[in-house]
Amino acid sequence: MAKRTAEERFKLITRNTEEIIGEKELKDLLKRNEKLRHYIGFEISGKIHLGNGLVSMLKIRDFLKAGVDCRIFLADWHTWINDKLGGNPDVIKKVAVGYFKEGMKASMKCIGGNPKKVKFVLGTDLYHKNDLYWATLIDVCKYTTLSRIKRSITILGREEGGSVDFAKLIYAPMQVADIFIQKLNLAHAGIDQRKAHVIARDVAMKLSFSPLLKKDGKQTKPIAVHHPLILGLGKPPVWPIPKNKMKDFLSSLKMSKSKPSTAIFIHDSPEEIRKKITDAFCPKEEINFNPVIDWTEKLIFPIKQKLEIKRKKEFGGNKLYKSLEVLKRDFSKGDLHPLDLKDAVIESLIEILKPARKHFSKGKPKKMLDDLKNLMKEYK
Repeated sequence: MAKRTAEERFKLITRNTEEIIGEKELKDLLKRNEKLRHYIGFEISGKIHLGNGLVSMLKIRDFLKAGVDCRIFLADWHTWINDKLGGNPDVIKKVAVGYFKEGMKASMKCIGGNPKKVKFVLGTDLYHKNDLYWATLIDVCKYTTLSRIKRSITILGREEGGSVDFAKLIYAPMQVADIFIQKLNLAHAGIDQRKAHVIARDVAMKLSFSPLLKKDGKQTKPIAVHHPLILGLGKPPVWPIPKNKMKDFLSSLKMSKSKPSTAIFIHDSPEEIRKKITDAFCPKEEINFNPVIDWTEKLIFPIKQKLEIKRKKEFGGNKLYKSLEVLKRDFSKGDLHPLDLKDAVIESLIEILKPARKHFSKGKPKKMLDDLKNLMKEYK
């Protein structure tokens, strides 16, 4: 295979993203052929759904194609701080290196990627007997104000201004320190983690401990790549959404494991997938804030590059869409009915998720999933 050009690598890294912070710097690193070291971190907070599984892995697949060194950070300490899985460090660690790691590998298989090319790092292992990490954390805190950390509390899925225990104020600085201690120049997350990455860029040129360096020894900032969030299947609390409130509603409408009836998990059965999507909010002729359209755009087309509609001749007959724009146009004109779109998305997702269902259907992975379900009932 011919070596990709800097321009080709740039297109792979930046496609299907919500935002790139440091685009000019990224082009410079690619031009200089600097080694790109990526990470994305996850709380170990429950079952893996299409958002934290497939959407994240799709972007990692792009990074791998672009020759980026990729790692997934299993953030067990952050999970403990954020009171997930009962706030029990031993339970969290067990789920992290067991179910969660297996689930991310299975998610990568679902989108046609190679999980063997991704490195997994457990927070506990990174921090253990690592004096430099804790010095880096303090260094980050020295250049970050308390008011800014309070504003960043939203990255924990909590409202700004709410009352929290002090440990939660350490969450964002630890997330920033994770980037520098691992010498990562490509920080990746959903757009909801933006505030932590902005802090990382703002403190980068001031750090004495674990500064991020280029090949020439000059200090630099991490580039931030943010993939889009996908919508949950439920109806918004206010419909239609006022235009001036659209941005405010987005984070509350994203797919969440805390609303299982509006989320698809990577190991859901075909029957569960059919029921959830059949019951999904999918207003006729509406392409904005329509979760089924949203999934078609952010999952189906990036994975399969097409969507086949099967319907009776009297309703228009079968149609193969190879263009998202054409599909959206037909839906907005009423030429594609919501039920036909739902049926097509159902069948596509059932096929896409087949590797994950198979992986968790027997042996140790099945036991890991069963144990997690029992834990989630216990800590509900």
